[in-house]
Amino acid sequence: MAAPRMLQVAIPIFKDVTALDFVGPYEPLHALPNVNVVFVSHSKGLCDADQALSFQATATFDEIPSPDIIIVPGGKGTNALMTDKPLINWLRKAHETSMYTTSVCTGSMLLGAAGILKGLEATTHWMLMETLPKFAAKPVKSRVVQQGKVITAAGVSAGIDMGLKLVALLSDEKTAKVVQLLLEYDPQPPFSCGSPATAGPELVAIALALAEKNMPELKHEGAAILEN
Repeated sequence: MAAPRMLQVAIPIFKDVTALDFVGPYEPLHALPNVNVVFVSHSKGLCDADQALSFQATATFDEIPSPDIIIVPGGKGTNALMTDKPLINWLRKAHETSMYTTSVCTGSMLLGAAGILKGLEATTHWMLMETLPKFAAKPVKSRVVQQGKVITAAGVSAGIDMGLKLVALLSDEKTAKVVQLLLEYDPQPPFSCGSPATAGPELVAIALALAEKNMPELKHEGAAILEN
């Protein structure tokens, strides 16, 4: 039996990207022997994520024109990239030939800015669900939403779920289950408050106030750009 062909996964990284948005799907995907993950950016070199972490971009957008899989993370830095021509044009072009084009959290805003979500169901971080219709997308409250080859994941930790879904799509369900077991991904959070539905109005109000104070981009990034 012939070995499966090598697949290239491109993850764009940028200043103030949320690390778990791309580390989450990276972990299950790089477990596949025929997957090569490349971090791309405007230029090669270190890229400062939020929370004082740095990651290495090993290729530029021009060097990776046609990846098999695209994973667009989110974070505070997406605000500055909504009209960034090199990234948006790369997304549009790469999407034409990709097997799967995906996003995690507010990375969906960048897919929307590239016109990729038009007419599709999609999800994103719960604070920005109301911005999806501005991109002609239908918001769906789900951890992972697949519409053909476009897959969007909800906030931050949902990228792990999406990564496992991609493993199943690229191989099979059994392999994805083995990878999940190897990662010991068996969520048992200490508190049942990981979504607005389970958190209740008091915690939601506190979270919104914190976002307004510390992360205004997270709460308003899509709306602010689109209103200009």
